[in-house]
Amino acid sequence: MILALETSCDDTCAAVVTAGGEVRANVVASQGLLHERYGGVVPEIASRHHLELVNPVVRAALQEAGCELAQIEAVAVTTRPGLIGALLVGVSSAKALAAGNRVPMVAVDHLQGHVAAAFLEPDPLEPPFLALIASGGHTMLTAVRDHRSHEILGQTLDDAAGEALDKAARLLGLGYPGGPAIERAAREGDSEAHSFPVAMSRGPGLDFSFSGLKTALVYVVREIEADELGSARADLAASFQAAVVAQLRAKVRRALKGGEWEALALGGGVAANGPLREALQDLCDERGVRLKLVAPELCTDNAAMIGSAARFGERVAYPGYLDWDATPR
Repeated sequence: MILALETSCDDTCAAVVTAGGEVRANVVASQGLLHERYGGVVPEIASRHHLELVNPVVRAALQEAGCELAQIEAVAVTTRPGLIGALLVGVSSAKALAAGNRVPMVAVDHLQGHVAAAFLEPDPLEPPFLALIASGGHTMLTAVRDHRSHEILGQTLDDAAGEALDKAARLLGLGYPGGPAIERAAREGDSEAHSFPVAMSRGPGLDFSFSGLKTALVYVVREIEADELGSARADLAASFQAAVVAQLRAKVRRALKGGEWEALALGGGVAANGPLREALQDLCDERGVRLKLVAPELCTDNAAMIGSAARFGERVAYPGYLDWDATPR
């Protein structure tokens, strides 16, 4: 069994995953309420709370899995990308756990973790497939041809989709995290009330851009009287969300047109968005492509996906990992 740690941002995560891809435990301690007042993650606060939470979260994961630390065959940890202080807490903790028990370690790229969430039981997706990873820090289309790596076909040139949703929610006074807040507000709104731009939808490339959409929202909000914003929020949220979904769908559609891919996996925190899931399901049904919808709890940051990636990664024996470091990119 693999004990996995994930601390790349503001969630302190530990999981136990078997060699066959069964998730025995997946524990997440969220700091969302701590950062809500700031409208986004404060790196120093996140790092300090990881220090407080990592040991209790590991204990909880082992207890939930019904195993002892002595039964763990390897320790996996996210080493990149992410907030450097947050990453270092996870890397240092993983080193201590692995070295203390003289078991190997596996370094995992956070983005490969999101890809590898599709490999987990039940109903694992086997390569090759196309993957859309959309989160607060990353938005990219990747070609997954084996279990160990991915090739980036297109990525955001500025804001990530989740980052744009966070900024929009802050502007509309809907709270943090922005994605779920926008989706809740949008349920009561008209997605056609405002015509927001769907950037880069006509060109031949697969890159994304969300900064122009965010700016368009700023200009619309400036024209609304403060006492009228409350009644306009639902329509603004629905129209903004529709533009984000439309761009993601357009790029996936373009990637699928080549006919190379028979399956699409959707991962990252934004992948939990209901309208996005529906739009991509309709697209895949139209093109006869299988859509792998990763379980919502495996879309946001979690350690089970890190354990999944570690099953196919290089195991480094003690003491070869003691000089490992974390990198923000």
